[in-house]
Amino acid sequence: MHEHEHGQEHGHGMVNPIELQKLLGGINYPIDKSTLLDRARDAGAGSEVLDALQRLPDQRYNSPTDISDQIGKLT
Repeated sequence: MHEHEHGQEHGHGMVNPIELQKLLGGINYPIDKSTLLDRARDAGAGSEVLDALQRLPDQRYNSPTDISDQIGKLT
């Protein structure tokens, strides 16, 4: 079980939109999923953001909107 997650305020699958936008704004596009995950880890992204990014389709993303749209479809 995931006992350490009981303190999450956003609930399962919810991503902090401010954290996400800050992360996506600092990235050079286009970007592929694995590079995106590397950048997120380097930027100190939270567990909700990393979890969402890991669940994205493995493809190239051309803008922050591409990524946000895909994350919106995950819920």
